[in-house]
Amino acid sequence: MKIEEAIVRFVDYIATERRMAAGTVRNYEGDLRDLQRYLERLEVSDLGELSSRDIRGWQMEHLGAGEAPGTVKRRLSSVSSWLRWLRRGGMLDVDLMAKVSAPRQPKRLPVFFKESETEHLYDEGLFGTDFTGRRDALMLRMLYETGMRRSELAGLRESSVDFHNLTVKVLGKRNKERLVPIENELAHNISEYIALKRQTVGENEWLFVNAKGRQVSPQTVYQVVRKYMTGLSSADRISPHVFRHSFATHILAEGGNIQAIKELLGHENLATTEVYTHVTREHLKEEYRHAHPRSRKK
Repeated sequence: MKIEEAIVRFVDYIATERRMAAGTVRNYEGDLRDLQRYLERLEVSDLGELSSRDIRGWQMEHLGAGEAPGTVKRRLSSVSSWLRWLRRGGMLDVDLMAKVSAPRQPKRLPVFFKESETEHLYDEGLFGTDFTGRRDALMLRMLYETGMRRSELAGLRESSVDFHNLTVKVLGKRNKERLVPIENELAHNISEYIALKRQTVGENEWLFVNAKGRQVSPQTVYQVVRKYMTGLSSADRISPHVFRHSFATHILAEGGNIQAIKELLGHENLATTEVYTHVTREHLKEEYRHAHPRSRKK
């Protein structure tokens, strides 16, 4: 089988059968096309000609060009998933990844906003009083109070909010639904925003829209977070995902249950959530070093 055909069939599989998010599909295809271009330079076009040495050479080319180990590791993960699918389908006989080792990378703890920084989200003077300002305020508060991903927030409908039971139905990765609780004040903010939205753009199924009534994109969510939080936070990174980290970290710091946080975030594995326990430990150590008088004595 030609490598071109193998890539096309795999991309169709993850898009239609696995129903992966469009962005994830693009990442997979981009990595595989990058490998294909490298193989074309080696005049390798058939699956039967592909070897572990070729994949290692592609990996080393990216590392040699200064690409971050984490990015190279993600590329290898895409290729590994593709090759594993080919083996399961009987299109490939050997495990080409058995002799390929991913580059090591230092573990980085999740970045989060300080509680004192997130308190500014409830300062009415931070946002405008027009429709866009009220929308932006609600978007940021919901990111912080629910731990949603930006794509999940952008995909909310008015019907996603259950005002009676104080929950929001979130459509996560691979179309998995979960219910996230909200408190009374946030529910009231959502209700007021919906009323303003209907006055501004009319009836609309999407919860978050622009001034023309079109559903906001995940990129818009990112831009809104950058607009407000860049001047408010000293975090090394500013993005919607930092709110997700902050949600989990702040709950844990207050004694929240790790299993409950896993369910709220929509994680499949507890190990993914447990990284936040390390964050809180490191944060406590840092606070001790800065604040306790004995820690400053030489």
